[in-house]
Amino acid sequence: MCTHTPTCPSATSSDREAAHVMVSHPEQGWSLLCNGVLLFEDTGELLPDGKVIAPHRPLVVAA
Repeated sequence: MCTHTPTCPSATSSDREAAHVMVSHPEQGWSLLCNGVLLFEDTGELLPDGKVIAPHRPLVVAA
């Protein structure tokens, strides 16, 4: 799907979240990346093949 130069990371790549946003719906909490990944506000992901990536927000450590 990506037509950028250089090409964005694929949906199976570990850096897939670095792909360009094609459609953004912040009011609904999701964005569609050019590699076909649906990226959710809680950092969860839905890959084009239907695989779900659980939210992976960094842990906040209280001082």
